Amino acid sequence: MSNIAETVIDDLPVSAAEASGAIAEASSSAASAQSRGARRRGDAGRGAGGRRRTVLGKIEDIVAAESEQLPLVRTGGAVEEITTGYCRVVGLSRQVRLGDRVVFEGGGLPGEVVRIDQSGATIKPFGNQMEAGIGSGVFREGAMGVRPDHSWKGRVIDAFCRPLDAEGPLQMGAKEMPVDAPPPPALTRARVDKPLKTGVRMVDLFTPLCFGQRIGIFAGSGVGKSTLLGMLARATGFDTIVVGLVGERGREVREFLEGPLAGNRGRAVVVVSTGDESPMMRRMAPRTATAIAEYFRDCGESVLLIIDSVTRYAHAARDVALAAGEPAVARGYAPSVFSDLPRLLERAGPGVEGGGTITGVFSVLVDGDDHNDPVADNIRGTLDGHIVLDRSIADQGRYPAGNVLSSISRLATLSWTPEQRNLLRRMRAMIARYEDTRDLRLVGGYQPGLDAELDQAVALVPRIYEALRQDMDAPMSEDPFQDLANALRPG
Repeated sequence: MSNIAETVIDDLPVSAAEASGAIAEASSSAASAQSRGARRRGDAGRGAGGRRRTVLGKIEDIVAAESEQLPLVRTGGAVEEITTGYCRVVGLSRQVRLGDRVVFEGGGLPGEVVRIDQSGATIKPFGNQMEAGIGSGVFREGAMGVRPDHSWKGRVIDAFCRPLDAEGPLQMGAKEMPVDAPPPPALTRARVDKPLKTGVRMVDLFTPLCFGQRIGIFAGSGVGKSTLLGMLARATGFDTIVVGLVGERGREVREFLEGPLAGNRGRAVVVVSTGDESPMMRRMAPRTATAIAEYFRDCGESVLLIIDSVTRYAHAARDVALAAGEPAVARGYAPSVFSDLPRLLERAGPGVEGGGTITGVFSVLVDGDDHNDPVADNIRGTLDGHIVLDRSIADQGRYPAGNVLSSISRLATLSWTPEQRNLLRRMRAMIARYEDTRDLRLVGGYQPGLDAELDQAVALVPRIYEALRQDMDAPMSEDPFQDLANALRPG
Protein backbone atom coordinates (compact mmCIF):
# COMPACT_ATOMS: atom_id res chain seq x y z
CA MET A 1 0.00 0.00 0.00
CA SER A 2 2.84 2.34 0.86
CA ASN A 3 4.50 1.80 -2.51
CA ILE A 4 1.28 2.65 -4.39
CA ALA A 5 0.79 5.84 -2.41
CA GLU A 6 4.41 6.86 -2.89
CA THR A 7 4.15 6.31 -6.66
CA VAL A 8 1.13 8.56 -7.00
CA ILE A 9 2.33 11.26 -4.62
CA ASP A 10 5.79 11.34 -6.16
CA ASP A 11 4.34 13.03 -9.25
CA LEU A 12 2.67 15.80 -7.25
CA PRO A 13 4.38 19.03 -6.13
CA VAL A 14 4.16 18.28 -2.37
CA SER A 15 6.63 18.17 0.46
CA ALA A 16 8.01 15.05 2.10
CA ALA A 17 5.91 15.66 5.20
CA GLU A 18 2.73 15.96 3.13
CA ALA A 19 3.62 12.75 1.28
CA SER A 20 4.13 10.87 4.55
CA GLY A 21 0.81 12.12 5.84
CA ALA A 22 -0.96 11.00 2.68
CA ILE A 23 0.59 7.52 2.95
CA ALA A 24 -0.46 7.22 6.58
CA GLU A 25 -3.99 8.39 5.76
CA ALA A 26 -4.29 5.91 2.88
CA SER A 27 -3.04 3.03 5.08
CA SER A 28 -5.47 4.00 7.82
CA SER A 29 -8.34 4.12 5.29
CA ALA A 30 -7.45 0.65 4.05
CA ALA A 31 -7.40 -0.79 7.58
CA SER A 32 -10.70 0.89 8.39
CA ALA A 33 -12.38 -0.45 5.24
CA GLN A 34 -11.13 -3.97 5.98
CA SER A 35 -12.42 -3.72 9.56
CA ARG A 36 -15.84 -2.57 8.39
CA GLY A 37 -16.00 -5.40 5.84
CA ALA A 38 -15.12 -7.98 8.51
CA ARG A 39 -17.75 -6.56 10.87
CA ARG A 40 -20.40 -6.77 8.12
CA ARG A 41 -19.50 -10.38 7.37
CA GLY A 42 -19.73 -11.19 11.06
CA ASP A 43 -23.18 -9.65 11.29
CA ALA A 44 -24.32 -11.60 8.24
CA GLY A 45 -23.09 -14.82 9.85
CA ARG A 46 -25.54 -14.50 12.67
CA GLY A 47 -28.33 -15.57 10.27
CA ALA A 48 -31.81 -14.30 9.66
CA GLY A 49 -32.77 -14.94 13.26
CA GLY A 50 -30.16 -12.55 14.63
CA ARG A 51 -30.82 -9.28 16.33
CA ARG A 52 -33.07 -6.75 14.68
CA ARG A 53 -30.94 -4.27 12.74
CA THR A 54 -31.26 -0.67 13.80
CA VAL A 55 -31.50 2.31 11.47
CA LEU A 56 -27.95 3.31 12.39
CA GLY A 57 -26.75 -0.18 11.55
CA LYS A 58 -28.28 0.03 8.08
CA ILE A 59 -26.69 3.43 7.48
CA GLU A 60 -23.33 2.07 8.63
CA ASP A 61 -23.55 -0.81 6.14
CA ILE A 62 -24.45 1.53 3.28
CA VAL A 63 -21.52 3.83 4.06
CA ALA A 64 -19.18 0.85 4.32
CA ALA A 65 -20.33 -0.53 0.96
CA GLU A 66 -19.81 2.82 -0.74
CA SER A 67 -16.38 3.17 0.87
CA GLU A 68 -15.25 -0.18 -0.51
CA GLN A 69 -16.12 0.95 -4.06
CA LEU A 70 -14.12 4.17 -3.80
CA PRO A 71 -10.41 3.99 -4.59
CA LEU A 72 -8.17 4.23 -1.55
CA VAL A 73 -5.71 6.35 -3.52
CA ARG A 74 -6.70 8.69 -6.37
CA THR A 75 -4.41 9.96 -9.09
CA GLY A 76 -4.41 13.73 -8.93
CA GLY A 77 -2.66 16.98 -9.60
CA ALA A 78 -2.97 20.65 -8.71
CA VAL A 79 -4.25 23.67 -10.63
CA GLU A 80 -1.36 25.92 -11.62
CA GLU A 81 -2.95 28.37 -14.09
CA ILE A 82 -6.53 29.50 -14.75
CA THR A 83 -7.94 31.32 -17.78
CA THR A 84 -11.51 32.05 -18.83
CA GLY A 85 -11.70 28.90 -20.94
CA TYR A 86 -9.31 26.34 -19.44
CA CYS A 87 -6.85 25.60 -16.66
CA ARG A 88 -3.37 24.11 -16.48
CA VAL A 89 -2.75 21.23 -14.06
CA VAL A 90 0.63 19.92 -12.89
CA GLY A 91 1.17 16.37 -11.65
CA LEU A 92 -1.13 14.59 -14.09
CA SER A 93 0.89 14.39 -17.30
CA ARG A 94 1.95 10.77 -16.90
CA GLN A 95 -1.37 9.43 -15.63
CA VAL A 96 -3.94 10.78 -18.11
CA ARG A 97 -4.76 10.42 -21.78
CA LEU A 98 -6.43 12.82 -24.19
CA GLY A 99 -10.18 12.74 -23.64
CA ASP A 100 -10.01 11.52 -20.04
CA ARG A 101 -12.47 13.03 -17.61
CA VAL A 102 -11.22 14.71 -14.45
CA VAL A 103 -13.04 16.05 -11.40
CA PHE A 104 -12.17 19.12 -9.36
CA GLU A 105 -11.73 19.30 -5.64
CA GLY A 106 -14.83 20.87 -4.16
CA GLY A 107 -17.28 19.44 -6.70
CA GLY A 108 -18.93 21.07 -9.70
CA LEU A 109 -18.98 19.85 -13.27
CA PRO A 110 -15.97 17.79 -14.39
CA GLY A 111 -13.48 18.66 -17.10
CA GLU A 112 -11.75 16.93 -20.00
CA VAL A 113 -8.07 16.62 -20.83
CA VAL A 114 -7.53 18.39 -24.16
CA ARG A 115 -3.75 18.71 -24.17
CA ILE A 116 -0.81 17.00 -22.47
CA ASP A 117 2.83 18.05 -22.37
CA GLN A 118 5.81 17.45 -20.11
CA SER A 119 5.02 20.35 -17.82
CA GLY A 120 1.33 19.58 -17.26
CA ALA A 121 -2.12 18.99 -18.73
CA THR A 122 -4.68 21.42 -20.14
CA ILE A 123 -8.19 20.87 -18.77
CA LYS A 124 -11.30 22.27 -20.43
CA PRO A 125 -14.22 22.41 -17.93
CA PHE A 126 -17.74 21.36 -18.87
CA GLY A 127 -19.17 24.31 -16.99
CA ASN A 128 -19.35 27.87 -18.27
CA GLN A 129 -17.14 29.09 -15.44
CA MET A 130 -14.00 27.74 -13.85
CA GLU A 131 -14.90 26.97 -10.24
CA ALA A 132 -11.49 25.70 -9.15
CA GLY A 133 -8.79 27.93 -7.69
CA ILE A 134 -5.01 27.95 -7.77
CA GLY A 135 -3.74 24.87 -5.92
CA SER A 136 -7.10 23.04 -6.06
CA GLY A 137 -6.87 19.28 -6.48
CA VAL A 138 -7.77 17.69 -9.82
CA PHE A 139 -8.34 13.92 -9.97
CA ARG A 140 -8.49 11.52 -12.90
CA GLU A 141 -11.77 9.72 -13.56
CA GLY A 142 -10.81 7.87 -16.74
CA ALA A 143 -12.45 7.60 -20.16
CA MET A 144 -16.02 8.86 -20.47
CA GLY A 145 -18.92 6.51 -21.06
CA VAL A 146 -22.69 6.15 -20.63
CA ARG A 147 -24.88 3.27 -19.47
CA PRO A 148 -28.11 3.42 -21.51
CA ASP A 149 -31.14 1.32 -20.66
CA HIS A 150 -34.40 0.54 -22.45
CA SER A 151 -36.23 2.48 -19.74
CA TRP A 152 -34.66 5.67 -21.13
CA LYS A 153 -37.18 5.76 -23.96
CA GLY A 154 -39.47 8.72 -23.47
CA ARG A 155 -36.90 10.64 -21.40
CA VAL A 156 -35.14 13.97 -21.92
CA ILE A 157 -31.55 14.15 -20.66
CA ASP A 158 -28.48 16.36 -20.89
CA ALA A 159 -25.04 15.51 -22.26
CA PHE A 160 -24.10 13.79 -18.97
CA CYS A 161 -27.28 11.67 -19.01
CA ARG A 162 -28.86 13.64 -16.18
CA PRO A 163 -32.67 13.85 -16.48
CA LEU A 164 -34.10 17.20 -17.57
CA ASP A 165 -37.74 16.14 -17.26
CA ALA A 166 -39.73 15.50 -14.11
CA GLU A 167 -39.82 11.72 -14.47
CA GLY A 168 -37.34 10.89 -11.72
CA PRO A 169 -33.82 9.43 -11.85
CA LEU A 170 -32.62 7.31 -14.74
CA GLN A 171 -32.00 3.60 -14.39
CA MET A 172 -28.45 2.81 -15.46
CA GLY A 173 -27.86 -0.15 -17.75
CA ALA A 174 -25.38 -2.95 -17.23
CA LYS A 175 -23.21 -2.18 -20.27
CA GLU A 176 -21.10 0.96 -20.53
CA MET A 177 -20.91 2.55 -23.96
CA PRO A 178 -17.90 4.80 -24.62
CA VAL A 179 -18.83 8.22 -25.95
CA ASP A 180 -15.96 8.05 -28.46
CA ALA A 181 -16.39 4.49 -29.70
CA PRO A 182 -14.93 3.66 -33.12
CA PRO A 183 -17.39 2.69 -35.89
CA PRO A 184 -17.78 -1.00 -36.76
CA PRO A 185 -15.00 -2.32 -39.03
CA ALA A 186 -15.83 -1.71 -42.69
CA LEU A 187 -15.81 -5.35 -43.77
CA THR A 188 -18.08 -6.50 -40.93
CA ARG A 189 -20.81 -3.97 -41.63
CA ALA A 190 -24.03 -5.10 -43.23
CA ARG A 191 -24.98 -3.74 -46.64
CA VAL A 192 -27.64 -1.06 -46.94
CA ASP A 193 -30.44 -2.32 -49.17
CA LYS A 194 -33.82 -1.83 -47.45
CA PRO A 195 -35.83 1.20 -48.68
CA LEU A 196 -37.29 3.61 -46.13
CA LYS A 197 -40.56 5.51 -46.50
CA THR A 198 -40.46 8.86 -44.75
CA GLY A 199 -43.91 10.11 -45.77
CA VAL A 200 -42.37 13.35 -47.10
CA ARG A 201 -43.14 13.50 -50.84
CA MET A 202 -40.12 15.58 -51.83
CA VAL A 203 -37.76 13.16 -50.05
CA ASP A 204 -39.42 9.93 -51.14
CA LEU A 205 -39.52 11.05 -54.78
CA PHE A 206 -36.20 12.76 -55.46
CA THR A 207 -33.91 11.74 -52.56
CA PRO A 208 -35.28 8.39 -51.29
CA LEU A 209 -33.57 6.90 -48.26
CA CYS A 210 -32.70 3.44 -46.96
CA PHE A 211 -32.45 2.06 -43.45
CA GLY A 212 -28.87 2.60 -42.30
CA GLN A 213 -28.23 5.56 -44.62
CA ARG A 214 -26.78 8.88 -43.45
CA ILE A 215 -28.31 12.00 -44.97
CA GLY A 216 -27.60 15.68 -44.36
CA ILE A 217 -30.05 18.59 -44.49
CA PHE A 218 -28.14 21.69 -45.60
CA ALA A 219 -29.64 25.15 -45.21
CA GLY A 220 -29.12 28.62 -43.84
CA SER A 221 -30.91 29.87 -40.77
CA GLY A 222 -34.69 30.16 -40.90
CA VAL A 223 -35.22 28.05 -44.02
CA GLY A 224 -37.00 25.11 -42.37
CA LYS A 225 -34.36 22.59 -41.25
CA SER A 226 -35.99 21.84 -37.89
CA THR A 227 -39.43 21.54 -39.50
CA LEU A 228 -38.19 18.98 -42.02
CA LEU A 229 -36.40 17.08 -39.24
CA GLY A 230 -39.67 16.94 -37.35
CA MET A 231 -41.45 15.56 -40.41
CA LEU A 232 -38.76 12.89 -40.86
CA ALA A 233 -39.09 11.94 -37.18
CA ARG A 234 -42.65 10.76 -37.93
CA ALA A 235 -41.34 8.02 -40.24
CA THR A 236 -42.47 4.51 -39.40
CA GLY A 237 -40.33 1.40 -39.19
CA PHE A 238 -37.99 2.49 -36.39
CA ASP A 239 -37.84 0.84 -32.97
CA THR A 240 -36.10 3.77 -31.31
CA ILE A 241 -35.52 7.45 -32.08
CA VAL A 242 -32.53 9.25 -30.57
CA VAL A 243 -32.49 13.03 -30.96
CA GLY A 244 -29.54 15.29 -30.19
CA LEU A 245 -30.51 18.97 -29.96
CA VAL A 246 -27.17 20.79 -30.02
CA GLY A 247 -26.96 24.55 -29.48
CA GLU A 248 -30.70 25.00 -29.89
CA ARG A 249 -32.69 27.92 -28.50
CA GLY A 250 -34.19 27.01 -25.16
CA ARG A 251 -37.77 27.72 -26.25
CA GLU A 252 -37.44 25.40 -29.28
CA VAL A 253 -36.77 22.31 -27.19
CA ARG A 254 -40.27 22.09 -25.77
CA GLU A 255 -41.78 23.06 -29.12
CA PHE A 256 -39.98 20.15 -30.78
CA LEU A 257 -40.95 17.68 -28.04
CA GLU A 258 -44.62 18.65 -27.97
CA GLY A 259 -44.90 19.27 -31.72
CA PRO A 260 -43.10 17.11 -34.31
CA LEU A 261 -42.01 14.46 -31.78
CA ALA A 262 -45.26 14.28 -29.81
CA GLY A 263 -46.50 11.13 -31.54
CA ASN A 264 -43.22 9.27 -30.99
CA ARG A 265 -42.20 10.46 -27.51
CA GLY A 266 -42.66 6.99 -26.07
CA ARG A 267 -39.86 5.53 -28.20
CA ALA A 268 -37.54 8.54 -28.26
CA VAL A 269 -34.52 9.50 -26.18
CA VAL A 270 -33.75 13.22 -26.43
CA VAL A 271 -30.32 14.63 -25.53
CA VAL A 272 -30.37 18.41 -25.09
CA SER A 273 -27.57 20.97 -24.93
CA THR A 274 -28.91 24.47 -25.49
CA GLY A 275 -26.95 27.36 -26.96
CA ASP A 276 -26.25 28.93 -23.56
CA GLU A 277 -24.30 25.90 -22.34
CA SER A 278 -20.53 25.62 -22.56
CA PRO A 279 -18.74 24.49 -25.75
CA MET A 280 -17.75 21.29 -23.95
CA MET A 281 -21.40 20.39 -23.28
CA ARG A 282 -22.37 21.20 -26.88
CA ARG A 283 -19.48 19.07 -28.09
CA MET A 284 -20.46 16.24 -25.75
CA ALA A 285 -24.20 16.08 -26.58
CA PRO A 286 -24.00 14.55 -30.10
CA ARG A 287 -21.40 12.05 -28.90
CA THR A 288 -23.69 11.02 -26.04
CA ALA A 289 -26.66 10.73 -28.41
CA THR A 290 -24.61 8.58 -30.80
CA ALA A 291 -23.45 6.31 -27.95
CA ILE A 292 -27.08 5.80 -26.90
CA ALA A 293 -28.04 5.01 -30.51
CA GLU A 294 -25.17 2.48 -30.69
CA TYR A 295 -26.51 0.75 -27.59
CA PHE A 296 -29.94 0.21 -29.15
CA ARG A 297 -28.31 -0.79 -32.46
CA ASP A 298 -26.27 -3.44 -30.65
CA CYS A 299 -29.56 -4.72 -29.18
CA GLY A 300 -30.68 -5.44 -32.75
CA GLU A 301 -33.03 -2.46 -33.08
CA SER A 302 -33.55 -0.11 -36.02
CA VAL A 303 -32.61 3.35 -34.75
CA LEU A 304 -33.27 6.80 -36.18
CA LEU A 305 -30.57 9.23 -35.04
CA ILE A 306 -31.30 12.94 -35.54
CA ILE A 307 -28.61 15.52 -34.77
CA ASP A 308 -29.55 19.21 -34.99
CA SER A 309 -27.09 20.56 -35.78
CA VAL A 310 -23.67 19.19 -36.68
CA THR A 311 -22.44 22.70 -37.46
CA ARG A 312 -22.87 23.75 -33.84
CA TYR A 313 -20.92 20.64 -32.85
CA ALA A 314 -18.15 21.83 -35.18
CA HIS A 315 -18.25 25.30 -33.61
CA ALA A 316 -17.86 23.77 -30.15
CA ALA A 317 -15.05 21.49 -31.34
CA ARG A 318 -13.30 24.57 -32.76
CA ASP A 319 -13.43 26.31 -29.38
CA VAL A 320 -11.94 23.27 -27.67
CA ALA A 321 -9.21 22.86 -30.29
CA LEU A 322 -8.17 26.51 -30.08
CA ALA A 323 -8.00 26.25 -26.28
CA ALA A 324 -5.68 23.27 -26.73
CA GLY A 325 -3.33 25.44 -28.79
CA GLU A 326 -4.15 24.24 -32.31
CA PRO A 327 -3.75 26.74 -35.15
CA ALA A 328 -6.73 28.01 -37.14
CA VAL A 329 -6.35 26.82 -40.74
CA ALA A 330 -9.69 27.27 -42.54
CA ARG A 331 -12.04 30.11 -41.60
CA GLY A 332 -11.00 29.79 -37.98
CA TYR A 333 -11.40 26.02 -37.78
CA ALA A 334 -8.53 23.94 -36.37
CA PRO A 335 -7.30 20.79 -38.18
CA SER A 336 -8.77 18.41 -35.59
CA VAL A 337 -12.31 19.63 -36.37
CA PHE A 338 -12.11 18.08 -39.83
CA SER A 339 -11.09 14.73 -38.35
CA ASP A 340 -13.66 14.88 -35.52
CA LEU A 341 -16.55 15.31 -37.98
CA PRO A 342 -16.12 12.08 -39.98
CA ARG A 343 -15.30 10.21 -36.77
CA LEU A 344 -18.72 11.18 -35.41
CA LEU A 345 -20.67 10.71 -38.64
CA GLU A 346 -19.16 7.31 -39.47
CA ARG A 347 -20.52 5.87 -36.24
CA ALA A 348 -24.02 6.02 -37.74
CA GLY A 349 -25.01 3.54 -40.42
CA PRO A 350 -25.45 -0.23 -40.50
CA GLY A 351 -24.08 -2.42 -37.75
CA VAL A 352 -22.54 -5.84 -38.13
CA GLU A 353 -24.24 -8.36 -40.38
CA GLY A 354 -27.48 -9.52 -38.79
CA GLY A 355 -27.58 -6.67 -36.24
CA GLY A 356 -29.38 -3.38 -35.99
CA THR A 357 -28.91 -0.17 -37.95
CA ILE A 358 -28.59 3.55 -37.26
CA THR A 359 -30.23 5.76 -39.86
CA GLY A 360 -28.62 9.17 -39.43
CA VAL A 361 -30.25 12.48 -40.27
CA PHE A 362 -27.92 15.42 -39.64
CA SER A 363 -28.82 19.06 -40.08
CA VAL A 364 -26.05 21.37 -41.30
CA LEU A 365 -26.35 25.11 -40.71
CA VAL A 366 -24.68 26.73 -43.72
CA ASP A 367 -23.04 29.94 -42.55
CA GLY A 368 -24.12 32.86 -44.72
CA ASP A 369 -25.89 30.48 -47.15
CA ASP A 370 -22.41 29.52 -48.41
CA HIS A 371 -22.64 25.85 -49.34
CA ASN A 372 -18.89 25.77 -49.98
CA ASP A 373 -18.18 26.50 -46.33
CA PRO A 374 -15.34 24.17 -45.15
CA VAL A 375 -17.53 22.42 -42.57
CA ALA A 376 -20.44 21.94 -44.99
CA ASP A 377 -18.09 20.66 -47.67
CA ASN A 378 -16.46 18.19 -45.26
CA ILE A 379 -19.80 16.84 -44.07
CA ARG A 380 -21.24 16.62 -47.59
CA GLY A 381 -18.31 14.45 -48.66
CA THR A 382 -18.78 12.10 -45.70
CA LEU A 383 -22.53 11.45 -45.83
CA ASP A 384 -24.54 9.23 -48.18
CA GLY A 385 -26.52 12.13 -49.59
CA HIS A 386 -27.71 15.65 -48.92
CA ILE A 387 -30.96 17.61 -49.10
CA VAL A 388 -30.42 21.29 -49.89
CA LEU A 389 -33.03 23.76 -48.64
CA ASP A 390 -33.09 26.93 -50.72
CA ARG A 391 -33.96 30.33 -49.25
CA SER A 392 -35.45 31.53 -52.56
CA ILE A 393 -37.89 28.59 -52.49
CA ALA A 394 -38.81 29.35 -48.88
CA ASP A 395 -39.43 32.98 -49.86
CA GLN A 396 -42.05 31.71 -52.30
CA GLY A 397 -43.86 30.02 -49.39
CA ARG A 398 -43.14 26.52 -50.69
CA TYR A 399 -42.26 24.07 -47.91
CA PRO A 400 -40.29 21.89 -47.58
CA ALA A 401 -38.00 24.33 -49.40
CA GLY A 402 -35.97 21.55 -51.01
CA ASN A 403 -34.02 22.20 -54.19
CA VAL A 404 -34.48 18.95 -56.11
CA LEU A 405 -31.71 19.86 -58.58
CA SER A 406 -29.08 20.34 -55.84
CA SER A 407 -30.19 17.44 -53.63
CA ILE A 408 -29.00 13.88 -54.08
CA SER A 409 -29.25 10.48 -52.41
CA ARG A 410 -26.36 8.15 -53.19
CA LEU A 411 -28.57 5.12 -52.48
CA ALA A 412 -31.60 6.25 -54.49
CA THR A 413 -31.26 3.46 -57.04
CA LEU A 414 -32.02 0.93 -54.29
CA SER A 415 -35.46 2.52 -53.81
CA TRP A 416 -36.48 3.23 -57.42
CA THR A 417 -37.72 0.76 -60.02
CA PRO A 418 -36.23 1.21 -63.50
CA GLU A 419 -39.42 2.93 -64.66
CA GLN A 420 -39.41 5.31 -61.71
CA ARG A 421 -35.75 6.12 -62.28
CA ASN A 422 -36.38 7.05 -65.92
CA LEU A 423 -39.42 9.13 -65.01
CA LEU A 424 -37.55 11.11 -62.36
CA ARG A 425 -34.60 11.64 -64.70
CA ARG A 426 -36.93 13.27 -67.23
CA MET A 427 -38.59 15.31 -64.50
CA ARG A 428 -35.24 16.64 -63.28
CA ALA A 429 -34.35 17.67 -66.83
CA MET A 430 -37.72 19.39 -67.18
CA ILE A 431 -37.28 21.28 -63.90
CA ALA A 432 -33.75 22.31 -64.91
CA ARG A 433 -35.06 23.69 -68.21
CA TYR A 434 -37.82 25.56 -66.40
CA GLU A 435 -35.39 27.18 -63.93
CA ASP A 436 -32.77 28.00 -66.58
CA THR A 437 -35.32 29.99 -68.57
CA ARG A 438 -36.89 31.79 -65.61
CA ASP A 439 -35.21 35.13 -66.39
CA LEU A 440 -36.10 34.80 -70.09
CA ARG A 441 -39.76 34.34 -69.24
CA LEU A 442 -39.75 37.19 -66.75
CA VAL A 443 -38.61 39.69 -69.41
CA GLY A 444 -41.20 38.42 -71.91
CA GLY A 445 -38.78 36.54 -74.16
CA TYR A 446 -40.76 33.30 -74.10
CA GLN A 447 -43.29 32.57 -76.85
CA PRO A 448 -45.39 29.40 -76.65
CA GLY A 449 -45.16 27.04 -79.63
CA LEU A 450 -41.50 27.68 -80.49
CA ASP A 451 -39.99 25.06 -78.15
CA ALA A 452 -42.07 21.97 -77.36
CA GLU A 453 -39.86 20.90 -74.41
CA LEU A 454 -40.03 24.33 -72.83
CA ASP A 455 -43.80 24.43 -73.41
CA GLN A 456 -44.11 21.13 -71.53
CA ALA A 457 -41.91 22.39 -68.69
CA VAL A 458 -43.93 25.59 -68.34
CA ALA A 459 -47.14 23.59 -68.20
CA LEU A 460 -46.05 20.82 -65.80
CA VAL A 461 -43.34 22.11 -63.45
CA PRO A 462 -45.66 24.42 -61.46
CA ARG A 463 -47.90 21.39 -60.88
CA ILE A 464 -44.89 19.35 -59.74
CA TYR A 465 -43.94 22.08 -57.30
CA GLU A 466 -47.48 22.15 -55.98
CA ALA A 467 -47.42 18.37 -55.50
CA LEU A 468 -44.20 18.63 -53.47
CA ARG A 469 -45.72 21.21 -51.12
CA GLN A 470 -46.38 19.57 -47.75
CA ASP A 471 -47.01 21.38 -44.49
CA MET A 472 -46.00 20.09 -41.10
CA ASP A 473 -49.60 19.27 -40.20
CA ALA A 474 -50.33 17.53 -43.50
CA PRO A 475 -50.78 13.74 -43.40
CA MET A 476 -47.85 11.54 -44.39
CA SER A 477 -47.79 10.46 -48.01
CA GLU A 478 -48.50 6.77 -48.47
CA ASP A 479 -47.70 6.66 -52.21
CA PRO A 480 -45.78 9.71 -53.47
CA PHE A 481 -45.82 8.59 -57.10
CA GLN A 482 -49.61 8.29 -57.03
CA ASP A 483 -49.85 11.76 -55.44
CA LEU A 484 -47.64 13.13 -58.22
CA ALA A 485 -49.74 11.43 -60.89
CA ASN A 486 -52.91 12.94 -59.42
CA ALA A 487 -51.34 16.41 -59.47
CA LEU A 488 -50.28 16.08 -63.14
CA ARG A 489 -53.59 14.67 -64.34
CA PRO A 490 -55.34 17.16 -66.69
CA GLY A 491 -58.37 19.00 -65.36
